[in-house]
Amino acid sequence: MIWEMTVQWFVDQWAVNFLDPDKRLFWGYLLSALVIALVWLVVIQRQHPRAGLKALFSKSVWCSKSARADYLIFTLNSILMSAVVPRLLGSAAVAYLLFELLHDAFGGRAMIAHEMPSWVIAASFTFTFFLLDDLMRYVVHRMMHHIPFLWAFHKVHHSATSLNPLTVLRTHPVEGVIFVLRGAIVQGFCIATFVFFFGSGVSLLMIMGANVFKFSFNALGSNLRHSEIPIQYWPWLEKLFLSPAQHQIHHSIDPRHYDKNFGVTLAVWDVLFWSHCHSESNQKLKYGVYSQTSQFQNKHSIVSLYIDPLREAFSILLRRKTRQTSI
Repeated sequence: MIWEMTVQWFVDQWAVNFLDPDKRLFWGYLLSALVIALVWLVVIQRQHPRAGLKALFSKSVWCSKSARADYLIFTLNSILMSAVVPRLLGSAAVAYLLFELLHDAFGGRAMIAHEMPSWVIAASFTFTFFLLDDLMRYVVHRMMHHIPFLWAFHKVHHSATSLNPLTVLRTHPVEGVIFVLRGAIVQGFCIATFVFFFGSGVSLLMIMGANVFKFSFNALGSNLRHSEIPIQYWPWLEKLFLSPAQHQIHHSIDPRHYDKNFGVTLAVWDVLFWSHCHSESNQKLKYGVYSQTSQFQNKHSIVSLYIDPLREAFSILLRRKTRQTSI
């Protein structure tokens, strides 16, 4: 009985990724990505539908060592994070703390525009949360690349040598915890600020239980960012929104593409902070981690992806402590 309950719990934690519209890998988003990719290959690239389907389901992508590692990490992380996340700092705690700080700072409740229609408040809150969340994703992502301690964990994601939708969850658990905390802080900040100034009627505009912006982003092909289908946008649009081809550039080992396209949805942060790179027509990219000094280069074993980053991060901290002691 206990064994059956345990197995069922494991299955539930794994399956929720495909059944919850609030998740990137929701089956509806995967289906829309498939349709978009096939239309792009057939209509824009003028491939025969059979050739397009062959490209979408290439064995060299879906059955590669890199892909098999993606599937295993995805399964293990689904179980691990479901046990860890509930014990982390939540957005409600952040919101409560910030609300109290605002209350003290303003000497009471500073309600503004209390007669504003609820839909205007909801739209403003949804848009503000989307902007701030996307900006902070950019900031944290860029930090993951530029701070050696964080890069030790983030390069697990970049060690993928082929891309498929599940590569998005090819992350070390430490990185997963960092992004969960980032999300809780951003959401808590937005909730506390809007509730303090606009009242308790603050809510998100939702579609199928997901933020309307998040739903739109995922439904319009977010899963193609981790794929071998280099869908481009018009140059002017790639300065506003990151195309799948632009994120594929971010994974490229070509030195021209280092530290480019850190954004998630919006490209404006990359434009503002000088990390923007347009996609190229018919671009052919190689993916992975390239470093002459790193011991971690495109390895796909569990030890390499889970244990080695911990060892490297510990050695970085140890070297830093040694330098500080010597000073």
